[in-house]
Amino acid sequence: MKIAYVLNTYPMPSHSFIRRELRALERAGVPVLRLAMRRSATPLVDPQDREEAAATDYVLDRGAGRLLIGLAARALRHPAATWRAVRLAMQAGRASPAGRLRHLIYLAEAAEVARRCAAEGVDHVHAHFGTNSTTVAMLAQVLGGPGYSFTVHGPEEFDAPAALSLGDKLNRSAFAVGISQFGRSQLYRWADFDTWGRIRVVHCGIEPGAFAAPQPLPEGPIRLVSIGRFAEQKGQMMLVRAMARLRPQHPDLHLVLVGDGEMRGDLERAIADHGLSSAVTLTGWLDEEGVRAQLAAAHAMILPSFAEGLPMVIMEAMAAARPVIATYIAGIPELVRPGDTGWLVPAGDVQALANAVAELAATPATRLEAMGQAGRARVLARHDVDIGAARLIACFSAVAGD
Repeated sequence: MKIAYVLNTYPMPSHSFIRRELRALERAGVPVLRLAMRRSATPLVDPQDREEAAATDYVLDRGAGRLLIGLAARALRHPAATWRAVRLAMQAGRASPAGRLRHLIYLAEAAEVARRCAAEGVDHVHAHFGTNSTTVAMLAQVLGGPGYSFTVHGPEEFDAPAALSLGDKLNRSAFAVGISQFGRSQLYRWADFDTWGRIRVVHCGIEPGAFAAPQPLPEGPIRLVSIGRFAEQKGQMMLVRAMARLRPQHPDLHLVLVGDGEMRGDLERAIADHGLSSAVTLTGWLDEEGVRAQLAAAHAMILPSFAEGLPMVIMEAMAAARPVIATYIAGIPELVRPGDTGWLVPAGDVQALANAVAELAATPATRLEAMGQAGRARVLARHDVDIGAARLIACFSAVAGD
């Protein structure tokens, strides 16, 4: 059995979970062809990401002319299938703000994906995210390529399911994956009832060996770390405002923001306006070793997101035996247990966020250590990447002959 993974932009610093999944599949003996539409414009700081980039075939590297020639050649050989794919692309384009022209581009990409899958003997295609990567996988199937499945992470798919033709993608797929029970429930909303049995839960995973020897909590003033793309949905601006409220009573409190993105300038201005330049550090993107070092130096990980799927950084923090402060949204409550492994607060509530940090600061170190160990046990039991890969392999094996 050979699988092709169809991805939009890969690898990316924030998508290390895809890399771990791919490598777990290969460790289990499943060959994977990596087909990404485009290269990342973000510099790849992690050597493992650079290795993945070297192992990935990039569809758009072929150029527009060759992609169009490939689509025309397929249309000559398979006119009926191509016409069905054109109609499906136009239907999806009408529903999407991206429009019909963009979906014709997806159709040309799909023809190349179908060609590569045939050349490589691919039995099944899997996509990550229910956005354009799954559109390409769906169109490639209609063009005569292998059957497809896809993993939905959220929140983008849950924000605009109709515009993404999510229902069509679910109903046409061999199976679909939510990364949490919450995620599966959102897919149920858009799938036909007789499709529900094909919607599975497969957790994203960590590599336990990377967290084999968690460091003890550091001594000294409370140090928090937040990890993620600097974007509105991640809520980092809430952290800056919470830090401003905490500063008078907790002058030694320090926050490290790991990541980068379109909101960096806004965050830097807010930090300066609140007089927090000495209390907040922005590191930029770090490789996995750098992330683990920041977790080891912190007393807790904090993530005040407004919208999520189930963040990998929470899993990594728990594997590093660090308590977590997060918001009570999406799949997060399935992993973080208030009072046991961390704190959950309502999204968008600055004061509740500040109160949780104050409670953490007042918690004895022995109690924080116990919370960290409870979180570590929980995440290792639920989110081992090799266990998740085995579940995917079982799903692939059941449909690869379809």
